[in-house]
Amino acid sequence: MGNNKPENQVENLSEVLQVRRDKLKELQEMGKDPFKISKYNVTHHSDEIKENYDELEGKTVSIAGRIMSKRVMGKASFMHLQDQNGRIQVYVKRDDIGVDEYKLFKKFDMGDIVGVEGFVFKTKTEEISLHAQKITLLSKSLQVLPEKYHGLKDMDLRYRQRYVDLIVNPEVKDAFLTRTKALKALRSYLDNRGFLEVETPILNTIAGGANARPFITHHNTLDIPMYLRIANELYLKRLIVGGFDKVYEMGRMFRNEGMDMKHNPEYTAIELYQAYADYQDMMEITENVISHMAEVATGSMKINYQGTEIDFTPPWRRMTMEECVKEYAGVDFSEINTDEEAIAIAKEKGIEIKPGMRRGEVINEFFEEFGENQLVQPTFITHHPVEVSPLAKRNVEDPRRTDRFEAFANRWELANAFSELNDPIDQRGRFEDQVRKRELGDDEACEMDEDFLNALEVGLPPTGGLGIGIDRVIMLLTNSPSIRDVLLFPTMKPLRDTDTEEAEEE
Repeated sequence: MGNNKPENQVENLSEVLQVRRDKLKELQEMGKDPFKISKYNVTHHSDEIKENYDELEGKTVSIAGRIMSKRVMGKASFMHLQDQNGRIQVYVKRDDIGVDEYKLFKKFDMGDIVGVEGFVFKTKTEEISLHAQKITLLSKSLQVLPEKYHGLKDMDLRYRQRYVDLIVNPEVKDAFLTRTKALKALRSYLDNRGFLEVETPILNTIAGGANARPFITHHNTLDIPMYLRIANELYLKRLIVGGFDKVYEMGRMFRNEGMDMKHNPEYTAIELYQAYADYQDMMEITENVISHMAEVATGSMKINYQGTEIDFTPPWRRMTMEECVKEYAGVDFSEINTDEEAIAIAKEKGIEIKPGMRRGEVINEFFEEFGENQLVQPTFITHHPVEVSPLAKRNVEDPRRTDRFEAFANRWELANAFSELNDPIDQRGRFEDQVRKRELGDDEACEMDEDFLNALEVGLPPTGGLGIGIDRVIMLLTNSPSIRDVLLFPTMKPLRDTDTEEAEEE
């Protein structure tokens, strides 16, 4: 734990820490070094004992966990032991474990990890407990856990020391158990429909597959720059070219961009691709799989997020980007056909104009400014402009649009999908357009990827592709206000060695 306390408190804390080290030394001198114990036979967990009391009453079991409270009363004592699944009371009697062992037990500290063998019973107050017959110290805690009533409240410290957060705030664990249930449901849904889970490179020689700023590293042997992946799209589409009809990959993506309640530099996403399918098929998968994750993880397709009910039950609302802009910004782009007209209306409405901006980019800016914030219930926004969709197939009826959608809920983008562009000539032109944007200073624009173009020339069948931001979905399912609440170890700015009180608050 950090020492950002008044000087006298730090001194007292140091004394407490020294006492714990002295206790450890004493144990070691007695030949009872807990750190030499390699294994302990655990037969039951706390919840199993409570749930199966009728069957286990009077029977001998062994459990292991951390001491979270301790009350010594002469010849008998009580403690609460916390394991992975909860807490259970342990009754410790001197005459049962022996005088010498009881003396040692009385010196145990909060936070110590112990193994207890004993029989299951109920106290006079009807609390299911374990009557100890043997106690083994398995690990000595040399730090002091936050005290019982105030706990660990400092959010910055909770994220930095998640291991302590999980110990003293057991409800935190529930969010991660929900996350696991949701991810198992997602994988099961896809596996049962014939999708193959694959792995693709995290280190890339080209940062492709999305418009984002990458993390750059260097490969010493090859003496070339390399990039942590910002998306796995282009590799997965290569697999469709190679003959796999349904593939998906879930894993970490990395973007060297801002940090806030919805963004962490590394985050979890899933991308999936299906040959001979289109964006409409991806829409169906999206609403079905997210609603399935909600139902499995929470018991319902309706969830409450920060006081707002969000209903994931399919079908979700569908509207084109231009329809959304017309409804919420009052601008009808079906009547605006040139870049000049679009830029003029953008200036009139206070939209920032960037160098080289075109009609499609203006539409997207209008959507982000006026429409996105209105999408509380699950909604598909479809038919994005070509200019902002370099990897999506053009719409046959209006080539200025693409067969693409983004899924929104709680005003957040949860998923992005499209009918994949499989025309290598058109794709080269889109890449060239992205290269021009990079030359104009857009360091998030895609690079030219000649090998991917070669794969398209070999032949990519009509394909639907989908990417889902896992962490945002989990935030909704767990009612978590920050992405850091659903990442076990979120990215944090390192604290300085000195003057930690003044370390920048994140």
